Amino acid sequence: MYRDIKVVGFDADDTLWVNEPYFRDIEHEFCELLKDYLPVEEISKKLLEIEIGNIPIYGYGVKGFILSLIETAIKISNKEVKPEIIEAIINLGKELLNKDITLLHHVKSTLEQLSNKSLKLIVATKGDLLDQERKLTKSGLEKYFHHIEVMSDKKESDYKKLINHLDIQPEQFIMIGNSLKSDIVPVINLGCKAIHIPFHTTWEHEYVSSSELKDKEYNTVESISEILNLF
Repeated sequence: MYRDIKVVGFDADDTLWVNEPYFRDIEHEFCELLKDYLPVEEISKKLLEIEIGNIPIYGYGVKGFILSLIETAIKISNKEVKPEIIEAIINLGKELLNKDITLLHHVKSTLEQLSNKSLKLIVATKGDLLDQERKLTKSGLEKYFHHIEVMSDKKESDYKKLINHLDIQPEQFIMIGNSLKSDIVPVINLGCKAIHIPFHTTWEHEYVSSSELKDKEYNTVESISEILNLF
């Protein structure tokens, strides 16, 4: 089906391995620490607001997330949060950074089979550089990829730079990932191809409206192994 493709890009978090559920677990623990100040639902709402506001400053990833947790704690406590709670938040961040890597089903076998085809496989992910490099090393998947691109964001301009760096035409690139907002819509708008693999947990910031998906052509599969039938 995708006969003209030369480069296959894979998102990392929640496409190759589990990620978002760990963030939600940490958020739950954070809300428990601060529940004396506000109801849990209001804490989560305030956290999301602060996280989104901080993206242009910190970018994506664990470190920016933890800084947003600390800022949220300071604001909802009216600067009265105890040092012990700040310390607990920092420890939650370290716990998140040291999580074991859990590969999603069929990832390794699928990459093995794709690597035997005349395709160049790359990782195109966003987040903290050190953290993403650490996770990729822990995953044992490095050997399958020709190139690793840790992007500050995944907008059309970011993908355009990547495609230029790869020295290919847009129609020769396909992106595979779990986020419609980050992995699907931008690349389609550039004339690339895309395959969506939904994940059961998605950060609220990554949701897109049905209007944004109108007239967008892409494939959706339930498991990464299904993409083998498309090449």
